[in-house]
Amino acid sequence: MHSRAYLLLQKEYRQFRESELQGIIAVPLYENMMDWDVQMNGLLGTPWQGLFFRLTMNFTLEYNFVPPVVKFTIVPFHPNVHQTTGKPCIDFLDDLTKWKEGYTFSSILLTIQVMLSEPVLDNPVNLEAAQMLMLNRSMYMLINHKIFKEAVLSAKKKGKLDLTKLQFVPPKFTRKVSFNDYYMTWCRIATSKVDDHDRASLFEDPNFIGMYYKWKTAERNHPKEWNLK
Repeated sequence: MHSRAYLLLQKEYRQFRESELQGIIAVPLYENMMDWDVQMNGLLGTPWQGLFFRLTMNFTLEYNFVPPVVKFTIVPFHPNVHQTTGKPCIDFLDDLTKWKEGYTFSSILLTIQVMLSEPVLDNPVNLEAAQMLMLNRSMYMLINHKIFKEAVLSAKKKGKLDLTKLQFVPPKFTRKVSFNDYYMTWCRIATSKVDDHDRASLFEDPNFIGMYYKWKTAERNHPKEWNLK
């Protein structure tokens, strides 16, 4: 007899496939449905468009009473991703008290996908990435493009880049979801609280944080002028 977690994941996987989420492919590695390989593409219309990152999702028999363990195997240079462990810094994944049984396989992946394009800077776990994003967005994206290209090249050399196992026949009509729809749905993403020793004085200065948001507004309102600057 299959476990409760197995039956639940099987159901959520069917819902995931039927929802036709854009830019996310996930497959179970074993028949027990506990371990998953995920390819996540950057959202269209964002600087992450054209990049993809690989993740693993590991569930236990206690799912959905407890969250899965999620890690990037191609780790992005990102304010909300641990550079050493590859874990996304999302509160409901790190804190059992924040986890809700209503969260699903799809909602976890959507949250992470939006987090990539809309970092939360209130509690950055990668301070260097947060500083780079604030001060030099172009360099920030160049670093991530380099990480992506080097990971793909390395995998090809080792013969470990087998994207065929992550591919499936797409539906005849794919429902396109805009970034704004994603963002409005998942705009309340909360990141885990960062330990004091990970903080820098730069992020304790409210004037600097306020200036960042002014820069971001200017970039959105006048993208051509901002890029020239």
